[in-house]
Amino acid sequence: MRPVTGAILKTLLLLSTPNWNRVLAGNSYDCDDPLVSALSQASFSSSSELSSSHGPGFARLNRRDGAGGWSPLVSNKYQWLQIDLGERMEITAVATQGGYGSSNWVTSYLLMFSDSGRNWKQYRQEDSIWGFSGNANADSVVYYRLQPSIKARFLRFIPLEWNSRGRIGMRIEVFGCAYRSEVVDLDGKSCLLYRFDQKSLSPIKDIISLKFKTMQSDGILLHREGQNGDYITLELRRGKLFLVINSGEAKLPSTHVPISLTLGSLLDDQHWHSVLIQRLGKQVNFTVDEHRHRFHAQAEFSYLHLDYEISFGGIPAPGKSVSFPHKHFHGCLENLYYNGVDVIDLAKQQNPQIIIMGNVLFSCSEPQSVPVTFLSPRSYLALPGSSGEDEVSATFQFRTWNKEGLLLFSELQLVSGGLLLFLNDGKLKLNLYHPGKLPSDVTAGVGLNDGQWHSISLSAKRSYLSVVVDGQVASASPSLGPEQIYSGGTYYFGGCPDNSFGSKCKSPLGGFQGCMRLISISHKMVDLISVQQESLGNFSDLQIDSCGITDRCLPNYCEHGGQCSQSWDTFHCNCTNTGYRGATCHNSIYEQSCEAYKHRGNTSGFYYIDADGSGPLEPFLLYCNMTETAWTIIQHNGSDVTRVRSTNPENPYAGFFEYVASMEQLQATVNRAEHCEQELTYYCKKSRLVNKEDGTPLSWWVGRTNETQTYWGGSLPDPQKCTCGLEGNCIDSQYYCNCDADRNEWTNDTGFLSYKEHLPVTKIVITDTGRPHSAAAYKLGPLLCRGDRLFWNSASFNTEASYLHFPTFHGELSADVSFFFKTTASSGVFLENLGITDFIRIELRSPAVVTFSFDVGNGPFEISVQSPTHFSDNQWHHVRVERNTKEASVQVDQLSPRTQPAPADGHVLLQLNSQLFVEISAYFGSGSSVIYNFQENYSLSKNSSSHAASFHGDMRLSRETIKFSFRTTRTPSLLLYVNSFYKEYLSVIIAKNGSLQIRYKLNRHQEPDVVNFDFKNMADGQLHHIKINREEAVVFVEIDEKVRRQVHLASGTELSAVRSLVLGRILEHSDVDQETALAGAQGFLGCLSAVQVSHVVPLKAALHRSRPAPITISGHVTESSCVAQAGTDATSRERTHSFADHSGARDDRGPITNTIKSDSAVIGGLIAVVIFILLCITAIAVRIYQQKRLYRRNEAKRSENVDSAEAVLKSELNIQNAVSENQKEYFF
Repeated sequence: MRPVTGAILKTLLLLSTPNWNRVLAGNSYDCDDPLVSALSQASFSSSSELSSSHGPGFARLNRRDGAGGWSPLVSNKYQWLQIDLGERMEITAVATQGGYGSSNWVTSYLLMFSDSGRNWKQYRQEDSIWGFSGNANADSVVYYRLQPSIKARFLRFIPLEWNSRGRIGMRIEVFGCAYRSEVVDLDGKSCLLYRFDQKSLSPIKDIISLKFKTMQSDGILLHREGQNGDYITLELRRGKLFLVINSGEAKLPSTHVPISLTLGSLLDDQHWHSVLIQRLGKQVNFTVDEHRHRFHAQAEFSYLHLDYEISFGGIPAPGKSVSFPHKHFHGCLENLYYNGVDVIDLAKQQNPQIIIMGNVLFSCSEPQSVPVTFLSPRSYLALPGSSGEDEVSATFQFRTWNKEGLLLFSELQLVSGGLLLFLNDGKLKLNLYHPGKLPSDVTAGVGLNDGQWHSISLSAKRSYLSVVVDGQVASASPSLGPEQIYSGGTYYFGGCPDNSFGSKCKSPLGGFQGCMRLISISHKMVDLISVQQESLGNFSDLQIDSCGITDRCLPNYCEHGGQCSQSWDTFHCNCTNTGYRGATCHNSIYEQSCEAYKHRGNTSGFYYIDADGSGPLEPFLLYCNMTETAWTIIQHNGSDVTRVRSTNPENPYAGFFEYVASMEQLQATVNRAEHCEQELTYYCKKSRLVNKEDGTPLSWWVGRTNETQTYWGGSLPDPQKCTCGLEGNCIDSQYYCNCDADRNEWTNDTGFLSYKEHLPVTKIVITDTGRPHSAAAYKLGPLLCRGDRLFWNSASFNTEASYLHFPTFHGELSADVSFFFKTTASSGVFLENLGITDFIRIELRSPAVVTFSFDVGNGPFEISVQSPTHFSDNQWHHVRVERNTKEASVQVDQLSPRTQPAPADGHVLLQLNSQLFVEISAYFGSGSSVIYNFQENYSLSKNSSSHAASFHGDMRLSRETIKFSFRTTRTPSLLLYVNSFYKEYLSVIIAKNGSLQIRYKLNRHQEPDVVNFDFKNMADGQLHHIKINREEAVVFVEIDEKVRRQVHLASGTELSAVRSLVLGRILEHSDVDQETALAGAQGFLGCLSAVQVSHVVPLKAALHRSRPAPITISGHVTESSCVAQAGTDATSRERTHSFADHSGARDDRGPITNTIKSDSAVIGGLIAVVIFILLCITAIAVRIYQQKRLYRRNEAKRSENVDSAEAVLKSELNIQNAVSENQKEYFF
């Protein structure tokens, strides 16, 4: 969920939303009508209201009625605002505002929905997003597209956070349209039987779609069977859906196993779930909600002999072929379609094709169960009981993933003890304790932390304890002597209050996290809605009328077969026996080649190789022969000499070779190697390889490309030639192979096949041993490979404007990057990739600190590794970074890795859209400028967005992050200027005296706030790094990572209607203060780099236009480096290496050609913050898990002449020579 914020007029909401909906929601129909504005006052309700003028009926967007919005009596997290749409609607978007003209607004909230006004479900996205970001002020509108959309009658907004200087205040709008549905209610004994026309049915094709909701964990949703044991069944088992397809034709025991596909979890939550089944021959697509399973069946499943009827909700005539136990479905079905036929509509019309068995209703009943969620270990629910009774009794149901937690505590009267019911290692324990006596325990159940609903009934009466778990009874008789058990006054469910409340409640294993429902005390059902209204009992940290349990193992983020387990807050991966390690079993414990093992100092022996690292291929065992070169030796089953007789073209011999690795593993190994070869020997006696009369091959071999090959030696495929033919020493010079001489004596053709694309050999075919005295034999050696192209691939950055760029980093859920570096620079950025808001960055933050920073939508995070010694020591250092859905980590050399856990319920998808590269900086000549236009005309573009902006010009910008580096000797200078349509602006300038000034004018009627840094002359020709972070009126500034200051602005908190961003000279008249005007007229002469305003990157948009961008460039602006070298030729070349896919063969083993061999090498550009001087960085090996293919290298050359102004500037800067390095490596 990514918000779009703006001050949006009512007309805009009513008139401009249709296009917005169709583009973003992807609907093929208009579903964007405002639904709230026409509702009556009675359709609004809330937990409370501050006054009659702050009631929920005043919560309409952009309205000023009453006090201008809803505000509750007390601002806490138990307040809610609810709307009743009158009937189920499809809801595609929501929008929120604060209270009109007030300090009351909500900064984050939950969105709940329900069909009945009970049993609420929280809207979630990406399976893990808990909340929506709200408003930053009272009047701007924040709206969200809901993908997927909601189908519900009731919506409830639950504020989580609000303006600390005000209270909760909301105005809302909901967008959507009417929702059509046909519903049938089945009572667990009924079902529908659909008999269809035989002519309209395909035996190999089925398409079934439906929605269902139920409170039962088991039941048959559909079933179709045939006479020979064929059947298709969709069944709910323990809250999961199983699609089972069986073919009676599969007679062999090894193949007589039905296809069983499983999807979904916790589907017994009394909320709608969608199902789509598509079967076309052997291809089966099975979709439940947002999860899909694709399956390609074996041949016998492509044609099922099924009867011409299908049942929904049960199996009306059991016993034909179904041997498994089953229950009828108890719940509701909606929009049930079988091959395009609306089955429920036919049933309503009493169509004779539909047979209704049992009692069905064509409306959906809503059980009025009220669940409660215990959100944290601090949660508890305290309920009053009848004190002094001679029996303690309670019943309830619960579900959880946690092994431990308190379920119930009750004090006892007369005896100073208590009754505890708690989970311990997934088992239920009932404990009666009494001071001075041994406690009495009753243990029942096992594995009760499986996420399923479990029913509990406990009773303590007359020295007798009993507990019933899911119908199973366990009891004990405690020894209390003459004392009896008498109930106390309070029952504590889920946990205990703070000790300050004076409670004697005990919770030895901590609080319970999970859901409860159907709570009764002393045989009386508890009204939990009264608890929610604070008229019964008390509670803390609960969510009443909703069960918030989620399955964190669906989808399963454990890779490579890792076993997923979970608790309430997180999941865990057991990587035992997988060959992988890490939080999600992502990182292989094995090296990727024998070359890598040799580099670690290993000697010859058998090793497991994981050729694609963290990719999907499993590791396999092979032999590494560690000579001067590390040889990889892969054996097969045909290493002995095999003799062949009595063959001819009509009766050929075929020999197959099976290797110790799969073909995918072999391909990955061969692709990584620098060289591979395989010795093939063909022994012959009157057995030819080629028919000399017509040239047709008589014997051939097949490689991994599955193509016929007729060459028998050499590195290049020269058809019908053997090694002797290539070397010119065949026994008969008329032929290119010894065997083609067709002599009645044994000879052979032996050669090493070394064309990698054809290796390994998988098959040999021989057809010429059928003549008298004819015979042949063959022997194939193991596959031999040496070298590792990816281990030793390297790049030298040896001009001041060199850089690399790669395709977009695809690591949405899990990815890793590793590389070697050496440098004498004290800081710099290794690589960066940006999305609209997401990003990744790896940098040398200081001489002894490597930092990995990233944002996947939960805000930026940083992880740093600190070394006791400097990394800038001109020695090799290895960096490995990994990010997955559970954590992010970075390790450098053998230092302890540092990790950052992922938020339990945050965004998980890393969404990047730019190239991964070392970005170049830009030189600005005199009078030049770069203008990034957010919008040209405010009134005409309120519903548009620029291509690169991460915010829209119509917003009121209450926060921004600005980063850039610069080098100049000119004063005054304008570094950066952001203006608005309302004469508000932000400027960063160097004043005439050389001080750095940041000027904010956030109210056109006031003078600007000025933040002045005069500790040194910033126009000193040195490289300076600036960071500015503003949050409303609070501004934090950092200069050169040394000087830091926080200030409070007086002019305002928002920059309204952002228009453009200017670097360099201001070209048009602007109503600005005198100092900004003077600097803007002078512009900027020097080098600017890594300019970022939030996530807008204007230099990249200007100088690397991969798509249209709203950029205007005036004057001389060229790619350059902010790090110059004395004596560097002004016409020095830039070097770009693109790693995108290109066709055509290349020799990847050679050096990079035409590389300028200067005494130092730099990454000539920078990726976010600073230019990074890398002295001969020669081994960047970027390994990207999701991007399986290897990018072939393409070298693009371009050069630019730098005008005399830049040369003059460089002489002024007088940069000292960097330390030279003799060794230079240019190999990929």
